[in-house]
Amino acid sequence: MSAQPSVTRPPASPSPARGNRARRNVLRLGPRIAIPVRRSSLAAAAVTVLLLLLAATLTLTLGRLGIKLADLPGALAGEATGKNAFVLNRLRGPRLVVAVATGGAFGLSGALFQSVTRNPLGSPDVIGLGAGAGAGAAAVALLLPDAVPVSVGALAGALIAMGAVYVSTGTGFRSPGRLVVAGIGVAAMATALTQYVVYSVERDKASSLTAYINGSLAARSWDDAATIWTVLILCLPFAALLARPLGVGEMGDEIAAGLGASPGRTKTCAVLLSIVLSAGAVAVAGPIAFISLTAPQIAKRVTRSGGPHLVMSTLMGALLLVLADLAAQQLPLFDTLPVGIYTMAVGGAYLGWLLVGEWRRQST
Repeated sequence: MSAQPSVTRPPASPSPARGNRARRNVLRLGPRIAIPVRRSSLAAAAVTVLLLLLAATLTLTLGRLGIKLADLPGALAGEATGKNAFVLNRLRGPRLVVAVATGGAFGLSGALFQSVTRNPLGSPDVIGLGAGAGAGAAAVALLLPDAVPVSVGALAGALIAMGAVYVSTGTGFRSPGRLVVAGIGVAAMATALTQYVVYSVERDKASSLTAYINGSLAARSWDDAATIWTVLILCLPFAALLARPLGVGEMGDEIAAGLGASPGRTKTCAVLLSIVLSAGAVAVAGPIAFISLTAPQIAKRVTRSGGPHLVMSTLMGALLLVLADLAAQQLPLFDTLPVGIYTMAVGGAYLGWLLVGEWRRQST
């Protein structure tokens, strides 16, 4: 019996439709950065950008001092004079630009932290960064009044708090569980120091200090805008590099290690980047609460997909803070309240809704 000749089939080439779909699903930024892109995420991002533009327009045009809508394009093109120039260049323009970048930084910081801890209730606030910033601002106001800017004290306090957390865990930023426990302890001590200072300083200074430690965008300048935008722009490429390792890490450390990733190094880099973003935002606007907690969760729900949602969380954080600041400026009964009060109210309600939903899922 003669042997049958073997037939070698050429490898099937991918169909054009499959190749186009693959190209649509991955956005490549150079040879090393590949960001997964989904249609639902693109649609959600487009709607969020439109809402952000609408909120920005309302911020500049509403109220007695608002720029007329017909005059807004010319004002943005550099043709503003008189009242319009004052509102755009001194009163509302810097405040709006700071709000966009600060909210984006908080949202991206929260997305990184929640992806590392795999905890929907996790945020840099949980590990004491906001409380440390408040304590630093309070210490400067008490010990070095008029000598050191409060924002510098806030930044120093945030960094000292993160250093204390890093040392007290015994494993640096590699263990999310220890990170949260250590952060709660550091936050409690920092809050105690802040309250002591508030009761110790003079009434006028205590009032301005309270506004700052609750988070405020009032009287922000173009220098503040340049600071936070520099921090955000410098951190975005590193966040893009971490997108794929974080997505793999959400499947578990063992699977991530089996796929060639380094879970420990990814967690450390993500937490450090989250701290840098939050510290930059706190330095210009104070420890505004709940943006870093709620923005990633809303981003996850509107996209209805898995992953760290870094881009969407950044956009959602910017939108939430601009809307909160719009309310702080335009609501007639509460026009003197810091924007952080509004984010606390909305964030607290959202957190309660999240906890009730989790309790219902566990009880069924």
